[in-house]
Amino acid sequence: MALGWKLHGDGGTPAPGEVVRPGERLSWPRTAGLGAQHVVAMFGATFVAPVLMGLDPNLAVLLSGVATILFLLITRGRIPSYLGSSLSFVGVAASIKAAGGGIGTVTGAMFAVGAVLLAAGVVVQLLGARVVHAVLPPVVTGAVVMIIGFNLAPVVARTYWPQDQWIALLTMAFTLCAMVVVRGFWSRIAVFLGLIFGYLVSWVFDRVFGRIHSVTGAGQVTDHWRVDLEGVRHADWFGLPSLHAPDFKLSAVLLALPVVVALIAENAGHVKAVAEMTGDDLDPDLGRAIIADGAASMLSTAAGGPATTTYAENIGVMAATRVYSTAAYLCAALFAILCGLCPKFGAVVAATPGGVLGGITVVLYGMIGLLGAKIWHQNRVDFGNPLNLVPIAAGIIIGIGDVSIRFSADFTLDGIPLGTVVTIAGYHLLRLFAPPHLRSDPPLLDATEPDNPRN
Repeated sequence: MALGWKLHGDGGTPAPGEVVRPGERLSWPRTAGLGAQHVVAMFGATFVAPVLMGLDPNLAVLLSGVATILFLLITRGRIPSYLGSSLSFVGVAASIKAAGGGIGTVTGAMFAVGAVLLAAGVVVQLLGARVVHAVLPPVVTGAVVMIIGFNLAPVVARTYWPQDQWIALLTMAFTLCAMVVVRGFWSRIAVFLGLIFGYLVSWVFDRVFGRIHSVTGAGQVTDHWRVDLEGVRHADWFGLPSLHAPDFKLSAVLLALPVVVALIAENAGHVKAVAEMTGDDLDPDLGRAIIADGAASMLSTAAGGPATTTYAENIGVMAATRVYSTAAYLCAALFAILCGLCPKFGAVVAATPGGVLGGITVVLYGMIGLLGAKIWHQNRVDFGNPLNLVPIAAGIIIGIGDVSIRFSADFTLDGIPLGTVVTIAGYHLLRLFAPPHLRSDPPLLDATEPDNPRN
C-alpha cells in the first residue's frame, strides 16, 4: 500500500457523477471528516458485540482501528473496508460461558477461528476464488448463517429479555422503526440509536418508577437500578484498556469453527460489493482479503479483544458518498484508536441495562438468521431438489434445537458445530451418490449485500 494518495481534483467536493478511487484522496480536512463518518457508522455494532460477549468495548474499538490498518496494508490499499467486531461469535460466546468457560476461553476460540480463516485465505489465494464456490455453495452457506443466528434465540429469552421486559419491548419497537422508517445514513446506525434510546428510557424509568425487582445479568433476583453509573464516575478519561491472554479448549474451538463459513461468505460478499462500486476486478484479491481478516482477528483476540470482520455499514457510507479512498479508512482507524484509549467511554458502555440488550438482540439475532434465507433467495436455491432440502433441513433443526452427540465425557458436538457438520458433510456426501439430474452445478456464491448486519 502506497503511503501517498493522489489528490483528487483540487481536493474539494467531487463533482456530480465523479468518484474518489481507493488510491486517491480529498484534502486532508475533508478526508478526516469522512473518516469520522466511518467511525460513527461502525461504532454501534463494534461496541455492542463485545458487550454481548462480556469483553472490553474500549479494547474492541481500539483494536478495530489497529485491525483496519493491518487490513489495508495486507490488501495493499486495493480494498477500502473497515474491520469491526464480528457479531457472528455472540452465540458462540454465550454457549462457551454456559458450559463454564471464561472470557479467555471465548477469545481463545475466536483466535483459532482467525487462524483457520487465514489458512482458508491462503488456499483461496493459491487456487482462486472458485474454490469458495465449490466448497461452500449458497445452499450450504445460507444454512450455516441461519443456524448461527437462530441458535441465539434462547440467549434473548433466558438472559436479556427477563431483566426488564418493558424496556426490552420499547427498545425493540424503537429499533424496528429506526431500521424501517428512518431513511439514509441514520437507518444504517439503527442499532446504535436503539441502544441510546433504551439507555435514556431506562434512566427515565429509574427516576419515575424507582428500582426494579428482577434478575440481573449475574442471574440474581434483586432490587437494582436499571442504569448504574457508579463505574463511570470512577473511570479515568485516559488510559490503556485491560488485556488478557486467550485460553484454548478443544470443545470451545469446535463450537466456534462453523463461524468460519459465515466469515468467508461475508468477506466474499463485501469484496464483490466494493468491486461493483469501484469498477475494479477484485477476484484476484479475495484470498488476500480473507487472509487479512484472519490475521486481524488473531491480532485482536491475542490481546483479549473480539474477532473482526469487514463492515457493511461502512460500505454503505461509501455508496452514499462515492468516496472510496483508503485514506479515509486510515483516518477512521486512527480516530477509533483514540476513542479506545478513553476508559470512561468503556464504563458508559458497560453500564448498558440488560433490558436494552434484550430489545436490540431480539432484532439483531433474527436478522443474522434471516441472512441465510437472503443468500438462498439471491442465488435462487431450489428446495424442490431433495439434495438441497434434506441435509439442510436436518442441519438446521440440529443447530437451532441444540441437538447433541456425546462421544466421551470430555467431548460433545452440539448445536452450531453439529448442525454445521451435518449440513456441509451431508450435502457433499449425498451429492456424490445422488442421481445426475439432482447434481446440476450450483450457482456461484453471491453472499450478503452491503445492507446486511454484522456477521
